[in-house]
Amino acid sequence: MATVQTTFFESVKMIAAEKGINEEDVFKAVEEALAKAADKYFNAQDFYGNFEAQMDRETGEFHVYALKQVVAEVEEEDLEISLAEAQELNPDAAEGDMLWLPQDTSMLGRIAAQAAKQVLVQKVREAERERIHTDFADRMGEVVVAEVKRFEKAAIILEIDRVEAMLRRSEALRGDRFDKGQRIKVVIQSVDKSAKDPQVQVSRTDPRLLIKLFENEVPEIHDGTVVIRNCVREAGDRAKVAVASLDPDVDPVGACVGLKGSRVQAIIRELKNEKIDIVRYDDDVTRFIANALNPAKAIRVNITNPDERRVEVVVDDEQLSIAIGKRGQNVRLAAKLTGWNIDVRSESEKRRENEVALGLALPDMPVSEEASAAPAAPTSSLLQELTVEGLTPELADRLAAAGFADAKTIYTVTADQLLGVEGVDQELAFRLIDAAHARFGE
Repeated sequence: MATVQTTFFESVKMIAAEKGINEEDVFKAVEEALAKAADKYFNAQDFYGNFEAQMDRETGEFHVYALKQVVAEVEEEDLEISLAEAQELNPDAAEGDMLWLPQDTSMLGRIAAQAAKQVLVQKVREAERERIHTDFADRMGEVVVAEVKRFEKAAIILEIDRVEAMLRRSEALRGDRFDKGQRIKVVIQSVDKSAKDPQVQVSRTDPRLLIKLFENEVPEIHDGTVVIRNCVREAGDRAKVAVASLDPDVDPVGACVGLKGSRVQAIIRELKNEKIDIVRYDDDVTRFIANALNPAKAIRVNITNPDERRVEVVVDDEQLSIAIGKRGQNVRLAAKLTGWNIDVRSESEKRRENEVALGLALPDMPVSEEASAAPAAPTSSLLQELTVEGLTPELADRLAAAGFADAKTIYTVTADQLLGVEGVDQELAFRLIDAAHARFGE
């Protein structure tokens, strides 16, 4: 039995050292395992009782005890001992005391070792998960350098400070291609003590990664002279960062860009050529929104509905496609950055609208006399102008009724606006916008 005890003791020491777990926690797990093994063994011998195990922290020797309560009259022999019998073993015993009676462990042998091993593995796993949770709970949002360990179907397994972390494919950038052993920057997104997979979840799409990269690259952000007011991303594609300076002599945009773009280029390389627009923050909403549409130049910004946080931005005709961006990306990110719903209009379109309102021009698409006698119905030229899979006459009419009657109106909107029309899903919205952009030469 001494050999088994020595093996236990050495295993405890080794596991505690390897896993970075408190030795006392592992010793307690072993004692619990031994008590359960003893309970199982003695129950098989028709001895039912409460058993406790103790392991010597210096030598590794362990002992098993049956716990019996001292009573005046014994009713349950396995759980109680008479006062007279107890005092023969311990003269100081008194009624109500709990007596620990040593048991013969020589017959436990490998049964005890196996049972203890199983419970030990479980307890060590629990203790390790608790340690990981404790270590990483306060590190959420922290950018760390992780090493690529292996690849799974839906995730990449990394190692951070000897702890496995999971980078789901959905949290990686589109251009990310890694080799085993490569070191990459990620942001710690969450830690889940109950997860079956690696507890630590990391991301490369989280806006916090971009913020931390700017803090590392730009001394003025690190020392607090320049502050990042907001950051939004469509990871791997484009991002917008709103910055402000607390020192009037420091240009926040210039500080972030760096000499010949050196600072921002270092971040772009890390993010696989993700385009980054650095926007000057302004307390004046209209100026901030105009800045947010960078690189487009706004002629004017009008707040049309402050309750719904909606604004109208007018741009030169040649700036319209830039302001909208591919698939509406530029205006969509600007809206997220500022927290306002942004409607972008071209100067000629706005001028025509004003002329119609003042009676100086007739509306487009005049109604014939014959048509005026028939019930009013939405008219749409989408089917003639755009060839898009899934665009039916009925759906074209619904789009027209919602204000999207031709390719030009589709060209100036975002996918989110089209999704408000019944029957339009995200894929169809993107196909419509792509077709409109192709028609007008983007």
